Amino acid sequence: MARGRPTKSPIRQNIIEILFYLKKGYGYSIYQIYNEIFTPVHIRSIYYHLTKGVNTGEILLDEIKEEKGDFSWGSKVEKIYYTLGPESRVSGNNKVAEYFRIAKEEMKADLKR
Repeated sequence: MARGRPTKSPIRQNIIEILFYLKKGYGYSIYQIYNEIFTPVHIRSIYYHLTKGVNTGEILLDEIKEEKGDFSWGSKVEKIYYTLGPESRVSGNNKVAEYFRIAKEEMKADLKR
């Protein structure tokens, strides 16, 4: 039997489903959406699976942006943006589709106000 974590992961698959609708996202935004839709996980799990996904080709590292602001830890932050990779397989999770459908409707309602 192989040692270590299995190659396939439900957490990584859920991240892939989220990235399918986001098209492009950074770690913390993916973490926030993930915890709203699914059973909450630790942010380290999200970053682990993003890194593992990059290694397996399921997720691509798109760009790294340095943004300036007034943060509790300093004046700048580095955001690493991810997109879907060529090895990703989107299964069409209904929970994720419903979340983004509702979010889109709420955005339209906010624009009308």
